[in-house]
Order: sequence, then structure tokens, then C-alpha cells
Amino acid sequence: MAEENSKETKVRELPKSGKFWKTPREKFSTVRKSLSRKSKDQHLKLREEIKRVKELSRQIKEDKKQENELKKQRREENLKRKMENELKSQTVQIIKNTAKLKRIKKKHLRQVQKRDLDQLKSKIV
Repeated sequence: MAEENSKETKVRELPKSGKFWKTPREKFSTVRKSLSRKSKDQHLKLREEIKRVKELSRQIKEDKKQENELKKQRREENLKRKMENELKSQTVQIIKNTAKLKRIKKKHLRQVQKRDLDQLKSKIV
């Protein structure tokens, strides 16, 4: 107790920086020693806690990954369905006389697309 009182009553000089409100810091070695003095039970509890947290974070990451995969799959299905619906709703005009293609303007020619007649007939029927 006498030592504690002497530490408390010890008058500190002004720090070199002039910041009088700063408290003296402990040396890191003393802080580290106090942290490392844990019983075996505390150490095991700490390790179990760390394992539990890691497992939980891994589970959350896996759930997010699964959710993203489902969203991606759903997006692809929607895109595929959209393309099929576009093909179904298209109006098709078959050009039998290919000489007409030479007279068509360039802008209109860009819109002309080649299609497989077998696929068109199967979709119509």
C-alpha cells in the first residue's frame, strides 16, 4: 500500500510535448504479460469461441454464395425465356426472290436476318 500511495502522490513533470492531460503509458511488455496470464480453461474457451466464430462466418459466406448462384441461375433462365418469347412473337417474311436484296437500302438490309426454315416451320405448327 505504501508503494501504491507513493506512485499516486508522485508528481509528474510536464511532458516534452507540453500536453499535460496525457497519462503515462505502461510498457508493452507489462501489458503483454498480463494478457498472456490466462488459465488453461480460459484459453480453451477462447479457442472454442474463435472456432465458433470462424464456422459461423464460413456458413454465412457459403449461404451468400448459394444465394448468388440461385440468382444467377434465375437470371439465365429468364433471359432464355425472353429470347424464346421474342422468337415466337416475331413476324417473318420469307424472301423468295433474292435479287430483291440488292435493291434494298442498307439500313433495311441491316435488319434482315437469316433463319433456318425448319425451325420456323416447327414453331409455327
